[in-house]
Amino acid sequence: MKEFRDIGQFVAFLSRIPAAVAEAEKKGLGAAGAMIEAEAKAEIGHYQEAAGPLPPWAELADATKADRVKQGFNANDPLLRTGALRDSISHEVDGKRVVIGSDSDIAVYQELGTMWSAESGTSRIPPRSFLGGAMFRKAEEAAKVVGLAVANAVAGKKP
Repeated sequence: MKEFRDIGQFVAFLSRIPAAVAEAEKKGLGAAGAMIEAEAKAEIGHYQEAAGPLPPWAELADATKADRVKQGFNANDPLLRTGALRDSISHEVDGKRVVIGSDSDIAVYQELGTMWSAESGTSRIPPRSFLGGAMFRKAEEAAKVVGLAVANAVAGKKP
């Protein structure tokens, strides 16, 4: 327990708490974002079980597997070909929140799934949520990381 020799020392300690908490929040959010980013990247190339309300990943269609092999890729590594999708995943701390995502248009179609009409008929991509799935799997651990960082700041402990 932290001890103070007089009220002035205690007041000085209290005056530093808001800045320490803000710094701890930023560091904690950065650590939580890095954790979820790593989880999302690790999901690429592996079928995922259901996470929260998100369904498990569907098996790749036979036509997709054949196309992957024709192009020189493994037949059954969902979302993984060149690694570009995986490498597009990043995080950043924006104020009091962390943003984890991808700047790849392909990420949107894979994360949410889609249906579209083409001259050859209707095609469908089932959702394969790698960002949302990672968030559901790591949410509790990420919250603990941020909470511990803030609690340590309030207690006057160094991060």
